Amino acid sequence: MNARGWAAIALLGLSNLFMTLAWYGHLRYRPETKLSLRSWLTVVLSSWGIALFEYLLQVPANRLGFRGTGGPFSLPTLKVIQEAISIFVFVLVVRVLFQNEPLGWRQWLAFGLVLLAVGLTWSDPN
Repeated sequence: MNARGWAAIALLGLSNLFMTLAWYGHLRYRPETKLSLRSWLTVVLSSWGIALFEYLLQVPANRLGFRGTGGPFSLPTLKVIQEAISIFVFVLVVRVLFQNEPLGWRQWLAFGLVLLAVGLTWSDPN
């Protein structure tokens, strides 16, 4: 794999960190309170603000990684790599922010199957 591929993977990792925090980070703070219109707007707007950084990293990651724009990966391979990174980042966030949230054998098996999908698409000759 060339430098564009590694750069794409690094940017995908960072973008997924922002996206995971935007989607799930707010659940860490005051989850027991009812969702009023004001708190809902606060959560949505702050999540969008965090997600902006995800897009600022995701778009160049896809352009660097996609074979059609000079990268090493087919589009399906790029997508599956992104999903695997997303799960890896999600597990890290759960372990750090949600330490009481269990991950059982079914979740680990599902994560393993996604990694298997990466392996299956990685050697895609097209």
